[in-house]
Amino acid sequence: MAVLHYSPTFPTGQPIHSFTKTRTFRVSCSNYSTLTSNKVVCSIFLFHFVVVVVVVVVGNISVQQTLLTCPFVVWVQFDRPYTSVMIVPTGVGASIGGYAGDALPVARALAAVADCVISHPNVLNAAMLYWPIPNVLYVEGYALDRFAEGSWALQTVHQNKVGLVLDAGIEDELRNRHLQVADAARASLGLPVVEYVVTDTPLQVEMWVDPTCGKSTGRIKRPDSLLRAVNTLVNLARVNAIAVVGRFPDEDVEGMEDYRQGKGIDLLAGVEAVISHLVVKEFQIPCAHAPAMSPLPLSSSLCPRSAAEEIGYTFLPCVLAGLSRAPQYIDRNSGALVNGCICASDIDSVILPIDAFGGEGALAFARNSTNKPLMIAVEENQTVLTDTPDKLGIEAVKVSNYWEAIGVIAAHKAGIDPNSLRRNGIKNIRCNTIVPSYNGCVKNSVMSPA
Repeated sequence: MAVLHYSPTFPTGQPIHSFTKTRTFRVSCSNYSTLTSNKVVCSIFLFHFVVVVVVVVVGNISVQQTLLTCPFVVWVQFDRPYTSVMIVPTGVGASIGGYAGDALPVARALAAVADCVISHPNVLNAAMLYWPIPNVLYVEGYALDRFAEGSWALQTVHQNKVGLVLDAGIEDELRNRHLQVADAARASLGLPVVEYVVTDTPLQVEMWVDPTCGKSTGRIKRPDSLLRAVNTLVNLARVNAIAVVGRFPDEDVEGMEDYRQGKGIDLLAGVEAVISHLVVKEFQIPCAHAPAMSPLPLSSSLCPRSAAEEIGYTFLPCVLAGLSRAPQYIDRNSGALVNGCICASDIDSVILPIDAFGGEGALAFARNSTNKPLMIAVEENQTVLTDTPDKLGIEAVKVSNYWEAIGVIAAHKAGIDPNSLRRNGIKNIRCNTIVPSYNGCVKNSVMSPA
């Protein structure tokens, strides 16, 4: 925030003119480093010079007298960008974010409050639908975990070169549908999807529900084929982001029908995460997955939260859009950290479902000793997990819904204790005294006022 105040005064002490100008500098995720503006400084002094000349001519007083009697004060304040992380784990049946991009409206609203939002494909992907949000970073789940623990940093980009990997198990017609999506993204959106490759053998995707916790998971029988395909694109086409399309089995129609009705879990999501994790771990570049499936029969009673996956032949458009500007991952141990990278210590708040605090990323954020972010638990968003902050000993602000969560973040960003916005939210201040013990040592004793 730059505030310019000009108030020249004649020798009589009466101000003849006052001018106040306020200019706000918004820091976007594409340029996270501290901003300075030489143009603003030059404009300020040019304005001062012009006003001095006018005062001299109109007021018929000397330049020296004008400079002495025309105070010119400039206050410049730059606030550090407020960065929030939004996590909704994949394949856990989240009430919000467990279906086809149904947490995307939350991310959009959050981005209107925070300067920068970091989230992952499960939140930001909506199959055929996608909403570009300039200050939201699209970070794959494995990379988000490494970022949270401090091993990796995020380097924002203007553009990535995206490569496309197609499973050899995809039928010709379905493969052509996906290639048409890639061409449409290039021609209509200008996305840099530069080349594709077909795996040398079918990936053989398998998916199931983990009986220990109820979340979806799975595997691919030929991970070697996937890694060879990615390696070809990285080394020959020089891509730095990968979209993978695997052929998923069509057998579990009953499970898919529950999902289409807004019930149960997303059976595909768990193994999708397994696939992208594999690529990101091996190549340390952005990756996201879109499943290839035969079209399901038309349903007249489809749940709106699942509808985004019913309006086209593929789930690929949102993946290509997200990867086109996804941040690159920088290993902090490699010494390649550059100015402007975002690190875990830059995070101000983290929002999660009430029972999903047991993931690697959530635990890492909660235990960050350098700059512990505000942890926010959303009670309305429940999953099949049972990892509540109370159970794990994590200090968190509990809110009823995402409306309240965004309000808490607005207060936190403003430097206001969120509790001060609640009735009886602030208790009497505690007294911390040092009481000597019998062995000559000292110990702290926290007491409440009488």
